[in-house]
Amino acid sequence: MTTQEYYYELSRYTLAHKDKSFIHQHFVDAYTAQTANTETKPITIFFSLAGLYLLAHKNYSGAQIQDAHLRIAKESKDYPKFVLPENRGILTIRDVLDAAPGRERDEMIGKWCISVWAVFSDQHDKIISLTEKLLRI
Repeated sequence: MTTQEYYYELSRYTLAHKDKSFIHQHFVDAYTAQTANTETKPITIFFSLAGLYLLAHKNYSGAQIQDAHLRIAKESKDYPKFVLPENRGILTIRDVLDAAPGRERDEMIGKWCISVWAVFSDQHDKIISLTEKLLRI
């Protein structure tokens, strides 16, 4: 399977998820940050990293992160560029799909998010500062 096919498969899984926390947002943020390239818009990269921060440090649900993205978009139209690390984490979308559907896969999505967030550690201060400023938290 291609990476795009993995994306579609996991998207189907997360969108069909019955949990109201909207785990789909976590998957989208991890995938976006992990696969971003020089063509990816700064707003896209920032939103994914802000979402990973809010999950990792503030325990936001996917629904809360979606709301945060909407609030951030109202506050700013100018986002910094981020240095994209060569290594984007030890876990990938394939590792998530290799986990059994249900609790095991859901937990793997969380681990994947933390793995991707960790590789941006040299930029955490910038991401956290801007996120908190725009959300006023």
